[in-house]
Amino acid sequence: MKKIKILAIPGSLRANSSTHVVLHEIKKMIPYDVAFKIFDDVGGLPHFDGSEEIPKAVQDFLDELKHADGILICTPEYAFGVPGSLKNALDWTVGTMEMTNKPTALITASTGGEKGHESMLQTLSALSAKVASGSSLLISFIRSKIKDGRIADEDVRQSIQRVIDSLITVIVKNE
Repeated sequence: MKKIKILAIPGSLRANSSTHVVLHEIKKMIPYDVAFKIFDDVGGLPHFDGSEEIPKAVQDFLDELKHADGILICTPEYAFGVPGSLKNALDWTVGTMEMTNKPTALITASTGGEKGHESMLQTLSALSAKVASGSSLLISFIRSKIKDGRIADEDVRQSIQRVIDSLITVIVKNE
């Protein structure tokens, strides 16, 4: 059996953001037979312009998506919506079909997050990503659940583990 590959996409560009804390905690929770890679270059992608020529940085991102068995997006909410850099990255996938039927999980980790979470789910639906009912999680007031760079809230840790398990289950069924 081949090793499952999950590509994680952070919605925050700050290396020490709550989003990155969550992703690094997930990396520790991932089973040994799953490869987990964080794509840390969302901010390096050029602005989507709809041109037919695809810049190298975008092609590299699309290749990462293509070779992943599943996608995990972890994002904050900015101004009641999706962070611009993350939305830009996803806009590059609209005409490529890289997200079509791709098992995808969404974790929104923010102060509130409800509107951004809903907006992200709508975007993923527009991209035809496969988000199973157990593969999304809203973690409100994330900063109060982090201590010393780790998720200190055991209920949140268990909820994250359920999302990971759901995503892996969908990937295995998809193969």
